Amino acid sequence: MNKIEHIGIAVKNLEKSNELFTNLFGKPHYKVETVESEGVKTSFFEAGPNKIELLEGTNSESPISKFIAKKGEGIHHIAFAVADILSEVNRLKKEGFIVLNETPKKGADNKLVVFLHPKSTNGVLIELCQDVN
Repeated sequence: MNKIEHIGIAVKNLEKSNELFTNLFGKPHYKVETVESEGVKTSFFEAGPNKIELLEGTNSESPISKFIAKKGEGIHHIAFAVADILSEVNRLKKEGFIVLNETPKKGADNKLVVFLHPKSTNGVLIELCQDVN
């Protein structure tokens, strides 16, 4: 893993949260994107060399909506940049981590993504991200 790619924060209202984080960082988000397959609308902020991804569910069955219903708003996941997502998935599986989706899927911000189950990562949902070429 190369670096923290971003920290994902689940929010109930993306518009209101965009205002809050714009005030917090002193600058607006740089991108808003909907990922239909995941039922999520995202917004990205830069915070120095780091990124924050705000996530709002687009329907009641989306993973983000279910997360908020169960745990409330807050940190949803930490994403790490990887150079070769398939090699990293194979390595982590051999180390005993539970992979939620072994086949990378298209995520927000032009990334291929794979998630590790929180049961195998001390309760933290981990996302692996590789730039799409």
